[in-house]
Amino acid sequence: MAKAQTGLQIRAASRSFSRHPVLRAELEAAFPGTVFNEEGVTFDAETLPEFLDGAVGAVIGLEPITGPVLDQCPSLQIVAKYGVGLDNVDTYACEEHNVTIGWTGGVNRLGVAEMTLCFMIGLSRNILRAGNQLRGGVWEKEGGRTLSGKTIGIIGVGHVGREVIRLLEPFDCHILVNDIIDQSAYYEEVGAIEKTAEEICAEADLITIHTPLDDTTRGMVNDDFLDRMQPHAYLINAARGGIIDQQALKFALTSGTIAGAAVDVFQAEPCDDRELLQLPNLFATPHIGGSAEESVLAMGRSAINNLISFFNR
Repeated sequence: MAKAQTGLQIRAASRSFSRHPVLRAELEAAFPGTVFNEEGVTFDAETLPEFLDGAVGAVIGLEPITGPVLDQCPSLQIVAKYGVGLDNVDTYACEEHNVTIGWTGGVNRLGVAEMTLCFMIGLSRNILRAGNQLRGGVWEKEGGRTLSGKTIGIIGVGHVGREVIRLLEPFDCHILVNDIIDQSAYYEEVGAIEKTAEEICAEADLITIHTPLDDTTRGMVNDDFLDRMQPHAYLINAARGGIIDQQALKFALTSGTIAGAAVDVFQAEPCDDRELLQLPNLFATPHIGGSAEESVLAMGRSAINNLISFFNR
């Protein structure tokens, strides 16, 4: 273990990091005197600067790191990300303020990919819907279809998308892929077929989204996208909620445009759209794809190690 860094003001703004006993202990051992978010406050752009006042390093989760926030934190040198998405971090503002972003991509990929596979099997075999019906007293023996041999569309072939492909190998699926980065050699290696998003919508039995959330992907899954999908097809989103237009998804599910969907993320969290959540062909979880204990430790230790590496330069 690296030698403890004394005299450095480190703040852990993330609620979930701050309440995890192992991560607290490891960060405190590396940086004695670290201040944690003891009250479980959800910091916003107005309250975060006060918490970070005087800090040279911070562990952040979903807290907004913007130009106005950094204007009020002149001593801040590094923000270490607890998690993998950077949609809450203004990278240009960090560069302008000479603030390093401590980030490691893909540290939670297995947990998210396993949840995606769970959704795929649950939707295909009608396990999720049948379980909900049984709790309501309905005994309906509709077993759905096997996942094996189906056509799977993967939009976004980064760390998680690749892990999903690896987990699908025993199922002998026909895998269609789409990404903004040329990965032809990898696709040939794993037997995936590169397609446009429109072609994937038209051909896939199941589509799963694994892109970042940015200006190019916000609202990408809209009425037009959903209208192009096959009526028997399913949609999965375990990436970021803003990628899907929730009103468009609600209409597609109620109108029968698609057969069903499973989502772990929402435009606003916690999701309070009861009408959406109660649809019988929507299966939802509260953003837990990256929250397996192994994933939590990996994300937390990534943040800690980024701080250690930065201050040991």
